[in-house]
Amino acid sequence: MPTYELSVILRQMSRPDMVATLKRTATAIFDKGGIIRKLDNLGTKPLPFKTSAHGLVHRTGSYFVFKFDTPPAAIDDLDEEYGRDVDIIRKRIYRADVSQQEEITCTLHEELLPPAYRKDVQKMIATAERNKTKKVFQYNTGLDYYPFQK
Repeated sequence: MPTYELSVILRQMSRPDMVATLKRTATAIFDKGGIIRKLDNLGTKPLPFKTSAHGLVHRTGSYFVFKFDTPPAAIDDLDEEYGRDVDIIRKRIYRADVSQQEEITCTLHEELLPPAYRKDVQKMIATAERNKTKKVFQYNTGLDYYPFQK
């Protein structure tokens, strides 16, 4: 089964109502034979512009991203079902790019090491050291002085 990403913007609501909506969304994926791999909460933010959905105007929304595996035939049914849900302002289903997914190999021994001894942290430190260059002002005018200098 291919991996998909479902990005959802929910209307502003109380926490129990939001949990119920997320359960309803997840149940629809499970009913179509899907498996949820990850659920990301991106927070409640103001929408970039006011949006009208299901007869109401929305200015804020809660952003969520589901990563799930499901048969391709179920995508149209999920899209239709989420389109009828009055708590969902916007929804979009993308096919996850397999080439960008990297295989994660990690052992418990590596995770128990202090951060300074982990390979990934050492790699990040080396990258930061390599990119540490001071920006120098360059004169592009051809003049020998900079008139705004103190």
